[in-house]
Amino acid sequence: MKIVKQGDAEAALAHAPPPRISIVDDDASIREALKSLMRSVRFDVEAFGSAEEFLASERLHETTCLILDLYLPGMTGFELQNRLNIAQCWIPIIFITAHADEATRQRALKAGAIDLLSKPVRREPLFKAIQSAIQS
Repeated sequence: MKIVKQGDAEAALAHAPPPRISIVDDDASIREALKSLMRSVRFDVEAFGSAEEFLASERLHETTCLILDLYLPGMTGFELQNRLNIAQCWIPIIFITAHADEATRQRALKAGAIDLLSKPVRREPLFKAIQSAIQS
């Protein structure tokens, strides 16, 4: 297992071909902050306000990594993950939530998520999770 030092994950990602990141979060300020962060390291990023909006987009089949809020109005993050799994649409998912607990984290990981990060999302853990998603 390679140990990644602080800053290494971000640097490694910045030198690889840009991943196509999709963000799904109903909070516009979170969407915009994450979108700005992804663009600051030259990632190709698009953000959506709902799971349904993401599913209806052409971005669905172009996404390298999905940053997905767990608790969304309408279709939840878990419901979207399940729908993608049933459709055999294997997009690496990084869940984000303000309401994380160990049982929820284990449920997300058991269903195939790369990670579950607590809001406010910190930069380094997010970039480490994206690096894992891209390498999966």
